[in-house]
Amino acid sequence: MLNTEYLAGTAATLGMELEIQLIDKQTLDLAPRADAILHTLQQSTTARHFKQEVTCSMLELNSSIHDNSATLEAEMLQLGAQLCAAAALLDVRPCGGGTHLFQDWRERRISDFPRYRHFAEHYGYLARQFTVFGQHVHVGCPDGDTAIWLTHALSYYIPHFLALSASSPYLQGEDSGFASSRSNIVRAFPCSGHLPQFVRNWQEFQGHVAELEHAGIISSLKDLYWDIRPKPEYGTVEVRIFDTPLDILHSVALAALVQTLVRYLLDERPPQPGRAALYCVYDFNRFQAARFGLEADIHDVRSGKRIALAPAILDLLQQLSPYASGQHARDCLGRLAQRAHHRHGDYSLLREHAANGLGCPQLVCEAADLWQPVAG
Repeated sequence: MLNTEYLAGTAATLGMELEIQLIDKQTLDLAPRADAILHTLQQSTTARHFKQEVTCSMLELNSSIHDNSATLEAEMLQLGAQLCAAAALLDVRPCGGGTHLFQDWRERRISDFPRYRHFAEHYGYLARQFTVFGQHVHVGCPDGDTAIWLTHALSYYIPHFLALSASSPYLQGEDSGFASSRSNIVRAFPCSGHLPQFVRNWQEFQGHVAELEHAGIISSLKDLYWDIRPKPEYGTVEVRIFDTPLDILHSVALAALVQTLVRYLLDERPPQPGRAALYCVYDFNRFQAARFGLEADIHDVRSGKRIALAPAILDLLQQLSPYASGQHARDCLGRLAQRAHHRHGDYSLLREHAANGLGCPQLVCEAADLWQPVAG
């Protein structure tokens, strides 16, 4: 039976995970060298922050728990630099972005761990197609009932999060037409989506999970590929909708946005839109953000009108400024506001390079250059 005991977290503390591409320096294709890089890193005092992922051409960076985005940024830059140094010994470059631009999923190798072997046996070709790269942001939450309330409350902002992070316009060597093609691949799994509308508190969440386990649908809470999910063993709510950004500083800015938004929601407990209305348009709004990024229009359940997403993001960022945890967080919100104002995200940057004549291998090289940690 699954353990769903909620371990109380400290409200609005912050942590994040980044799934990172491993790029062969010569071919610029994905390199199946995660094992070797992890072996190089295992003697480091920070080895626990690096983790194997589902295929051998990707690694995950995990932060510590932080009170603010400034210390998170310092740690992620340090971990990124360590990863770059270890990877360089094997002629590999770490890279951001939600998808590799031209990799062939048929060439991917599943990591040799029982969970991932079972994953591949159960999901077939989808397991290797799951070589996509996301950012997960954890925010502390004091109890299970609050975690459920917060998961629903944050779901209103899914298009905002996705549009700001979208960095995967290319898939299998083609422009997908989407700002985030990665988000479509995640949607293929049967336990993707969102927390069910009818779950109102932790007891009901436990009951729902027990039913899924009894039916043989899940064997772990990790099998729930929701865009946002409670993480009871950490005492957090985990926002999982983001593409991995092209650079570390942008990933920290997105984490600062989530933390600031959670501080606002927990402090103010503002009235929430009806969940029936919210989830009625959830998939549409998610699609709009994935397809059009910061140029998207969404259906706003609060006003009942179709609105442009970028001005809505700007309004949100202005509203949140008083709840930021310090000047660093306010600066992060300011950088996000610049992106929303210019309607220019990572996906549009890659397309601009392509319009200037760069092919997919050259675009991968440009993306790898952007991810290299820079102090300051």
